[in-house]
Amino acid sequence: MKLPRRQVAAAIAQRTLGISDLKQLSDEVAAYLLAERRTGELDSLIRDIMQYRADHGIVEVVAATAHPLTTVVRANIQAEIQRLYPQATRVVVTERPDATVIGGVRLDLANQQLDLSVRNKLNRLKQLTAAGKDY
Repeated sequence: MKLPRRQVAAAIAQRTLGISDLKQLSDEVAAYLLAERRTGELDSLIRDIMQYRADHGIVEVVAATAHPLTTVVRANIQAEIQRLYPQATRVVVTERPDATVIGGVRLDLANQQLDLSVRNKLNRLKQLTAAGKDY
């Protein structure tokens, strides 16, 4: 019988809260997904795990940027996430290089995205201009 994805995510996330060897856990998760033929669920599973961890005080954010984050920008991101999630006991910011981000940053959380990239701002300006609105 196939376990529901959220139940699998909760079991994995619960182990991440107190485990120090994440390499071993990731190997076990990969083996499980392969054995159960559920590798297509990986992205959804990761989001569910991130949500579980956020519900338990560990908020994770992936910062997609064209350039490495400065210390000041990283601190600003952490402060903003802490403001959005006041119950967070820990905020983890992981950088991910992304060539499609011309400038700025795109923040990906469990079930949210905050797009502060130059591309998004230009697209928004284009939409407002086409609609004949002032920005």
